[in-house]
Amino acid sequence: MLEGIRIIEIEGLGPGPFAAMWLADMGADVICVHRKGGAVTPGMPESSLLDRGKRSIALDLKDPTDIETLLALVATADGLIEGFRPGVMERLGIGPEVCHAVNPALVFGRMTGWGQDSALAQTAGHDLNYISLSGALWYASSPGDAPLTPATLVGDIGGGAMYLVAGMLAGLLRAKTNGTGTVVDAAIYDGSAHMMNLLMSIRQTGSFGETRGQNLLDGPHWSRSYACADGGYMTVQCLEPKFYAQFLALLDLSKDPEFQQQYDKSLWPVLTARLAGLFASKPRAHWAELFDGSDACVAPVLSPDEAQNHPMNARGTWLKHEGLLQAAPAPRFSNGPDWQARPSPTRGQDTDHILAELTRNKARNKD
Repeated sequence: MLEGIRIIEIEGLGPGPFAAMWLADMGADVICVHRKGGAVTPGMPESSLLDRGKRSIALDLKDPTDIETLLALVATADGLIEGFRPGVMERLGIGPEVCHAVNPALVFGRMTGWGQDSALAQTAGHDLNYISLSGALWYASSPGDAPLTPATLVGDIGGGAMYLVAGMLAGLLRAKTNGTGTVVDAAIYDGSAHMMNLLMSIRQTGSFGETRGQNLLDGPHWSRSYACADGGYMTVQCLEPKFYAQFLALLDLSKDPEFQQQYDKSLWPVLTARLAGLFASKPRAHWAELFDGSDACVAPVLSPDEAQNHPMNARGTWLKHEGLLQAAPAPRFSNGPDWQARPSPTRGQDTDHILAELTRNKARNKD
């Protein structure tokens, strides 16, 4: 879908590389500028999954000659992604003003935690810090427990990478229309707060307040995870009465007077304890089979490896490529080609080829 679009990615960590991978998944020509002679981040492989489908050029962004090469790449690009602290790209001499002088239509994507201009713009932080201050972490716990969120998903990926991609695509559309580029200021703090608007809309009804454990999504016995006899877990979230009725029917609890009071908050702790005891009496496989194919809104908690072997994976969502388990691109397009995982390059693997492209491009421009 993005064939013909070129994105320059300045090597970074987390949400920036993820966003660039997603654009590459959708067909963009993504050239990752890896640090020349730079050491691989401890614990990370020489060839990263997040670099799949990209090309790699190794440059020293403190070397004037390599800066010239980068700006030559910028002149051929539709977008650029960087994830440094505010001001770093400017100090290197490759900030938005310089890049737009070379390419006025460039969409300059900036990925940070706190944004380009804020009270904490120059302060270090990580996923959990950003979403704690934005409000996105507030409901992420059971009553009385400390907030806990899936690692990186809500902040780095949800509030960060996905908002950067949306901003890049919006900027690319505008540039194609009027030839004017833009700077995309994508902050995890902003994006994770924006994702809260669904819950904020529910709060308008008065059924969702600030007190954890007293709301429709974080307090009821029918909206949580339960441990099973074998150490596995089942998730239950039968919010609507018709789905809750199926849930009770399959557990033979339809006539239980307490369970019939679905929205009685005073009963939620009691009914949670009763369900906890019930689910703990059988292994996960028993409950998965019992609820399979029903509208009770119950599902087992699977690891990525287990998800690969589940019948749902007939869609090919999880796959192994070169021995590495990974998820296929999303979303899918009706007129898009079948996706094949393209290998991730090693650092600097395509340097010579990319430099040769620039040389040919320069020669054509002279002609």
